[in-house]
Amino acid sequence: MPVEKITPVLNVSDIAQSFAWFQTLGWEPSFSWNDGGLMGDGPHCPAEDEHGPAGFAGVRCGEVTLFLCRDGQGPRGTSALPADGGSDGVWMTWWVSGKSEVDALYEVAVENHFVVTHPPTDEPWGVRECHLRHPDGHVIRVSCGLD
Repeated sequence: MPVEKITPVLNVSDIAQSFAWFQTLGWEPSFSWNDGGLMGDGPHCPAEDEHGPAGFAGVRCGEVTLFLCRDGQGPRGTSALPADGGSDGVWMTWWVSGKSEVDALYEVAVENHFVVTHPPTDEPWGVRECHLRHPDGHVIRVSCGLD
């Protein structure tokens, strides 16, 4: 049975804050949900309504989707790992098409005072990558192949 797609779930403390963080990097909200049900779908869905803040939501970039769960479904980064400047939160890699995209996302992160734990570097394993830390401690490796 082949797997058709994977959608990671990130445990976050605040859906609105996460929406803003991802939007800065070119993602858009795809839906939001709370105890009142579906709050909206599409890029302008709210992070809060008369029933309170969203408890579950999605963000997307092209065909890629991430789910965001407020206060549940997996760990949140709570401490830095000194060996690699990382986190005990979820790690994932975003593959982009080239060096200029890695560098551009890095520049956006720096301009917006995001935590960058590793600047763009051509690595010996054949990728250029930088590491960005989400406000809840998740680490995003923005990468492209060097070939």
